[in-house]
Amino acid sequence: MLSVQAKPYIDASVPVLRQHGLAITTMFYKNMFESHPELKNLFNMGNQANGSQQQSLAAAVFAYAANIENSAALAPVIERIVHKHVSVGIKPAHYPIVGNHLIGAIKGVLGDAATPELLAAWEEAYGLLAEALIDAENRLYQDNNQLPDEWLKLKVSEKTHQSDDVVTYTLQANDQSPLPKFKPGQYISVAVHLDDLNLRQIRQYSLSDANQHHTYRITVKREKGDEYKPRGNVSNWLHHHVRVGSVIDVSYPCGNFTPDILNEQPIGLISAGVGITPMISIIKEISANNPTRKVLFAHAARNRASIAHIDEVQQAKCVLNHLKAVFFLNESKKENIDEREGRMDLTDYISNEFKDGFYYICGPQTFMDDQRDALLALGVNPNNIHREVFGPESLNHII
Repeated sequence: MLSVQAKPYIDASVPVLRQHGLAITTMFYKNMFESHPELKNLFNMGNQANGSQQQSLAAAVFAYAANIENSAALAPVIERIVHKHVSVGIKPAHYPIVGNHLIGAIKGVLGDAATPELLAAWEEAYGLLAEALIDAENRLYQDNNQLPDEWLKLKVSEKTHQSDDVVTYTLQANDQSPLPKFKPGQYISVAVHLDDLNLRQIRQYSLSDANQHHTYRITVKREKGDEYKPRGNVSNWLHHHVRVGSVIDVSYPCGNFTPDILNEQPIGLISAGVGITPMISIIKEISANNPTRKVLFAHAARNRASIAHIDEVQQAKCVLNHLKAVFFLNESKKENIDEREGRMDLTDYISNEFKDGFYYICGPQTFMDDQRDALLALGVNPNNIHREVFGPESLNHII
């Protein structure tokens, strides 16, 4: 618990962080990477280049200061961070490095306004956060029966093109031994070495199948990039270099975007683009373990041909008697009764019964925001709406 001496200084930091947070985190990353270039292998350098990682940390620091005694608000964010840290192999030894450069950046940006008392308060607050994260990460490492920075070396047994830009990889151990189980909705990290950048980079990909004991499956969209977003270095590397027989490093399964499969309440699985991947895992697990559950499967895409795993959604209809699947397409030929043309609108699908259901949303950030707002307007309990978010937007509800 934060001391009574430190709390006023942390409270006073809230408007300062709102104003100078991005400058602080930009200086933080610059100085830390100069002193510890090896840490570039842990961070998404694509997000560094476009500034989103700096914004994410600025939002996190601000949210922490603004809610330092509101554990209920911080708990879901802390849990998400813990899973992300475990998926990339964060160790306790990393925390002093981060703390040293974060306090240094606060001092560097604020200058004389960063009094010894203010810096001491932030050292105390950061120490409490680091301790909480380390403890939670150690528990998750133990639950996973893994060591920090322990990676599975898995062989690609199948590579299937879902479309020009989406490829599915099936992975297995060389000796075909069982793999650690996962919860539907979880992801694994994939670590690759990019020779042209001389970097090891890590990205997360949702598991796109039910538990198969001896295999994992991920579905990767190749991010070509445009004037608004950079090219995806890892997704392009995977598409161009990984083939059947390739061996890649993957993490143990992580993530808390995990519905209770056995719950009897209705569930809505709402996705767009490659955001369909965790929904495939979820719907297949429901088919296998709770086939009488009422399920709404709503997906938005450019056209029907661009939808990954659409055949598996159709197969689920044979098992789930209470499945309603609907596809909102920009380009619809209106040849199928489950198609709707245009933007997703769930008004006709959220009955009174479904207002008490649980909803899981995955896709581009604006899509997730829009669908969450729409569900709230339709009377859905906000505590029953879950989104798969990794960036600063995960803090919107407490900022």
